[in-house]
Amino acid sequence: MSRECVDRDNLAKYLAQALDITRFRDYCPNGLQVEGRAQIASILTGVTANAALIEAAVDAKADAILVHHGYFWRGEDPRVVAIKHKRLKLLLTHDINLFAYHLPLDMHPEFGNNVQLARRLGLLPDGRFGEDGLGWLGVLQDASVKNIADLARVVEKNLGRAPLVIGDPLQPVGRIGWCTGAAQNLLGDAIAAGATAYISGEVSEPTVHLARESGVAYLACGHHATERFGVQALGTHLADHFGIAHRFVDIANPV
Repeated sequence: MSRECVDRDNLAKYLAQALDITRFRDYCPNGLQVEGRAQIASILTGVTANAALIEAAVDAKADAILVHHGYFWRGEDPRVVAIKHKRLKLLLTHDINLFAYHLPLDMHPEFGNNVQLARRLGLLPDGRFGEDGLGWLGVLQDASVKNIADLARVVEKNLGRAPLVIGDPLQPVGRIGWCTGAAQNLLGDAIAAGATAYISGEVSEPTVHLARESGVAYLACGHHATERFGVQALGTHLADHFGIAHRFVDIANPV
């Protein structure tokens, strides 16, 4: 069966507009990071552009990879050596495009990691907090979820892993703040916004003390686990919109 194709540069323009990438002061370039073949008939999505994901794209004969975590982060070693050389060589040898979208994918109202996580956990958003409104605030739609222990079970059921919970398991849930990935630094903003519980991917040593002393429960649910859904939603949209093939590959990560 023949497949549709989309021009690489047209796809980049479409994604730039759809994700409003110029709005963000990000830590990396958003958009086409590595140029491959001009016509794209199949796209493979994943959370991070690691070597295993690239090898999966090579095996699948994909024309492009779309990820949340790409390359060329602010402050990283700019030299193309060692692991960076291996990854880029794989992409360039097989003429595979790499598209990456960081903060624009976190915040998008339809395809974003935050809204996609909310849908899976049954969270109803009604506010934002933090710089650029990166953090989301809302309530659970399921009235049977009474306390933090109940909320942790909802997380485990939907993400496939038990969260690390800082706080009293019997504490009432109340209002919930959330931001996927490494957003432990937004806990203070969540507290100021009136959250009584906060969900994110990672936790750091100072975060534990802030959660305990504020009385706001903290659920560290996994950086990778909380950011698997946005890129899948975006890949599915591109497949429907352009008629191209799409497949999500989940390279397991315990963090």
